[in-house]
Amino acid sequence: MIAGLRSTAQHWSDVLPVLAVVLLILTWGRSLPGGVVALVSCFLAAAVLAAVHHAEVIALRVGEPFGSLVLAVAVTIIEVALIVTLMADGGEKSATLARDTVFAAVMITCNGIVGLSLLVASLKRRVAVFNAEGTGAALATVATVAGLSLALPTFTTSAPGPQFSTPQLVFAALSALILYGLFVATQTVRHRDYFLPVTSSGEVIDTEEHAHPPSARAAWTSLGLLALALISVVGLAKAVSPTIESAVIAAGLPASVVGIVIALLVLLPETIAAVRAARRDRVQTSLNLGLGSAMASIGLTIPAVALATARLPGPLVLGLGASHLVLLALTVTVGTLTVVPGRATPLQGGVHLTLLAAYIVLALSP
Repeated sequence: MIAGLRSTAQHWSDVLPVLAVVLLILTWGRSLPGGVVALVSCFLAAAVLAAVHHAEVIALRVGEPFGSLVLAVAVTIIEVALIVTLMADGGEKSATLARDTVFAAVMITCNGIVGLSLLVASLKRRVAVFNAEGTGAALATVATVAGLSLALPTFTTSAPGPQFSTPQLVFAALSALILYGLFVATQTVRHRDYFLPVTSSGEVIDTEEHAHPPSARAAWTSLGLLALALISVVGLAKAVSPTIESAVIAAGLPASVVGIVIALLVLLPETIAAVRAARRDRVQTSLNLGLGSAMASIGLTIPAVALATARLPGPLVLGLGASHLVLLALTVTVGTLTVVPGRATPLQGGVHLTLLAAYIVLALSP
């Protein structure tokens, strides 16, 4: 019976991305009534679950940390396409969309995914154990790129407002891209062992217990279906974005809430995958997903948006406001204190989740 349930789940995971893409084609560029929006939302959630399943299949085939990297990069590439598309359609009112979405991604990954993973793992095992060397390197890279791309524009004087001048924007984009390349090389080649899960005694886990790697054909099939699922997630999110924007305006909420909703939708696959890994005592895999997604979000989005500004109609505002600068500083400081010991209790998870809650509260009530 259990085998039958697994077979059914596998079947629907294969079919749902295709159905979601078909629905995306049928609804693309159209004004959707309330009933269709509800249907699109259901398929959006189903596509997220399918994406998580196929990402886990690929991870079993290629191993860690490559599995985490595949999901993070795939999601971020499509997130970039969504941001650029919405900015092209929105004109000046979307000048802060890239900033809001990227900062939301940083807060959700560094506090939401990391905090939830640490909380789940430590509640189950009393203490969540991970590799401090790899996690610290990831956090340092995220902090540097976030500071250069999101904090520094607030204090520059070459351009009016919290914006970069063209040379400054080129430098920030190149720095983000180079640091992301160095991070990936460190994670996958030179110091791959720093990013592998560890046992409670500190021993590196290089293989998954009781897990048989899928065949190459199954992995390639899952890669294709993962791409379809992620395309449908972002495309359907764009389809319901007018409804989201209307709801935000009707509720009298700040425009930055739209960026938060986009980030929440796009990062849902990583969140689910990270929690599942934490429940299996693979905390390092969870942290790879969280911090890797943060790094990919900044390291790929900023260069892409910088390149697109030549064709986009409105300005590009990247500098954070005062309250968000405080939250970024707290996130980096608390993250450092969490990472250094290589072990975490439910307290650390709760602290990170509190920072995420503070960010959401301030977004809804600045």
